[in-house]
Amino acid sequence: MTDWFNRQRYLIDFSLAALGRRKVRNLGLLAVYSLLVFVLASVMLFTQGLRQEAKRVLAESPEVILQRLVAGRQDLIPPGYLEQIGRIRGVQKQEARLWGYYYDPVVKANYTFMVPGERQIPSGQLVVGPALARERGLVAGNLISFRSYSGRLFTFQVAEVLPQASELMSADLVLLGAEDFRAFFDFPAGHYTDITLSVANPNEVRNVAAKLAAALPDSRPILREEVQRTYASLFDWREGMVLTVLAGALLAFAILAWDKASGLSAEERREIGILKAIGWETGDVLRMKFWEGVLISLSAFLIGYLAAWVHVFHLDGALFRPVLQGWAVLYPHFRLTPQVDGLQLATLFFFTVFPYTAAVLVPIWRAAITDPDAVMRT
Repeated sequence: MTDWFNRQRYLIDFSLAALGRRKVRNLGLLAVYSLLVFVLASVMLFTQGLRQEAKRVLAESPEVILQRLVAGRQDLIPPGYLEQIGRIRGVQKQEARLWGYYYDPVVKANYTFMVPGERQIPSGQLVVGPALARERGLVAGNLISFRSYSGRLFTFQVAEVLPQASELMSADLVLLGAEDFRAFFDFPAGHYTDITLSVANPNEVRNVAAKLAAALPDSRPILREEVQRTYASLFDWREGMVLTVLAGALLAFAILAWDKASGLSAEERREIGILKAIGWETGDVLRMKFWEGVLISLSAFLIGYLAAWVHVFHLDGALFRPVLQGWAVLYPHFRLTPQVDGLQLATLFFFTVFPYTAAVLVPIWRAAITDPDAVMRT
């Protein structure tokens, strides 16, 4: 076993020396190769980070959200819905919510106005999200005015700016009291935007949703798992879109890699002929060239992956953030949590390292089985 390891070490040393004799060619290939891995790894890491953040946030979302539909569009929940839902077996807790969207022509962005269920906000005051506060230059104590859809001007005092840590969920959020909300949106008394439900037995969520749909034919129950699946599909679509755009670059690299790997220069053929003439076996030549391919592909993979890691988790994925995160005026500022998906890493490794390493061996094998004198004369 020791002899085998020593033999491989000598072959690696010889391969490094051979690579050093063709610095310009190999450095150029390494740069292009690393750039390819960097782009692919950045897209994968950023998308995986967004999936994990969405999964973490949605884990605390309501088990069931009940909406009312009129002509296929969401409408207000009328009085009496809460009483009917309370009679359905399996419903543990229900809460009617008040929320809506408001377009601010000042920053040309949509805000989410919401009445929080867990706290009371005094009349005439607001709690705003960090992105909104940053865009409008707001701090606690400032006054801000909004013109409602009915044309009335409402002025509020900013009671608090939500913490930066919550920006992923609260970037465009405006929290206000129920009376202010109803006055601002002209909401009828006793009506709500939707209802959130929690189910006593998590295994019965779908059964409870079916009971809700049967008892309230004009309602639409939305399950937490359906929301999670929708977000996952959205991120998969965006990842696929970016990779499709990069397909041309991937094809160009594949052609370049095949040309560099399969096109032996006269110097390389002469080198193989000399090695065969001095007693190297065909297997030794193949192993030596195999190590050359492995050294280049592994170096490119490590350089590209580490650069992508820094790009995504320390530089906020600046190159791909607008496409993968989505288009909006109020972008939330947040850091993705570093996390490695083993299957994703193995897939990237297989499709970037294996093809080049395999492509190296074909022309080398052809040259290695040729008569040394014929090889050196070509």
